[in-house]
Amino acid sequence: MIYRKARLSAIAYELAPNVITSRALEERVRPVYEKLKLPLGQLEALTGIRERRWWDPGFSLSEGAARAGQKALDAAGLRASELGALVYAGVCRESSEPATACAVAARLGVGADAAVYDVSNACLGALSGVVDLANRVELGQIRAGLVVCCESAREINESMIASMLARPAMDHFRLSIATLTGGSGAAAILVSDGGAAAKGRRLLCAQIQAAPQHWDLCRWERDFMRTDAAAVLKHGVALGRRTWEGLLSKLGRRPDKTVCHQVGAAHRASMLQAIGMRPEDDFTTYEHLGNMGTVSLPVTAAVAEEREFLSRGDLVAWLGIGSGLNCMMLGVQW
Repeated sequence: MIYRKARLSAIAYELAPNVITSRALEERVRPVYEKLKLPLGQLEALTGIRERRWWDPGFSLSEGAARAGQKALDAAGLRASELGALVYAGVCRESSEPATACAVAARLGVGADAAVYDVSNACLGALSGVVDLANRVELGQIRAGLVVCCESAREINESMIASMLARPAMDHFRLSIATLTGGSGAAAILVSDGGAAAKGRRLLCAQIQAAPQHWDLCRWERDFMRTDAAAVLKHGVALGRRTWEGLLSKLGRRPDKTVCHQVGAAHRASMLQAIGMRPEDDFTTYEHLGNMGTVSLPVTAAVAEEREFLSRGDLVAWLGIGSGLNCMMLGVQW
């Protein structure tokens, strides 16, 4: 996919208020560590994640998404009534029906003629929403659309801690520990044609690859999640390398900077090595925010811009990967 008009006119976020350290989570499953003869500190040592954030108990996902969405609208100088579409793209949803996007649209005051719907694609949800809205912009269907997402790790972490304590076996620990890397937050990306919101980073292209034969490696079902982290790393990096080659062919040159989905230290190091990018040209937030699913990549890009890691003129690659396995990479001219 090549884009001529689409811009990322604003990227905004809302962070959850409660900081939860990796050590604090491990203390809660200390009996499991003792039974398996594992030293505390494994979680941070393996992932590089020192802490993450949780929302307050009972916090509304649509409230978090709306907060981030309003920040994006304000940054672009737009009113919600001017949006042609609003997409909610989080893994976490308030209910199976209706679409969580409807609750967000109501909070923001989106107009009655806007398309309002959810998109689901594991950790790639936000990027899938961006591509969907960019396609609408290119076709002239809308002038501007908003992608929002909000993730909450508190509930699944509480459930998995209880499960680990009830079943302190190594095989269960291996498939459960990755869940404790999850963090909470909300993000919003305003996609426009540049006319409705003059500010913007040019969306140049998108490259998509899939490896659905690996659909069973990471699954979240109600109150239980299991992840074969080693297999996800192996097959995810291979898929990422293929996607990268396609992205380079569209861009015509190597990007100046990258922003990866924030899985953790091992995934980042392996991916950057596989695509030949230097760690110093990549920005991270996982150390303090954990893996926030769909929220991670846009939040990391926004923070990178705030800290002037990304600056005007940079050619930036957004590197997304999600359960499925699916991979999507965007080329953005900052």
